[in-house]
Amino acid sequence: MPIGDDSPWQFRGLPPALEWVADGWHLRVVQPYRATKLYRCPGCNQEIFPRTLHLVVWPEGSPEQRRHWHRSCWERRHAELERTRRRNQRR
Repeated sequence: MPIGDDSPWQFRGLPPALEWVADGWHLRVVQPYRATKLYRCPGCNQEIFPRTLHLVVWPEGSPEQRRHWHRSCWERRHAELERTRRRNQRR
């Protein structure tokens, strides 16, 4: 994850967290020491336990829709969204 002026990864928010803003999505990395609650991942419907690295994801402009995801679950979901987007562009 290179971080620089041309990288989509930047430190944002308070407290500062690594965040990616691209493709219509905000992704925030939740470090284990900041993960203090139990969440349920919408990708696998399993629990994300406290002190587990995970992502908070929300559509750009809709922070009220933010959800906590396992990283692998979000990567799979994002790949599905990209495939659908590309398929719809060809039509």
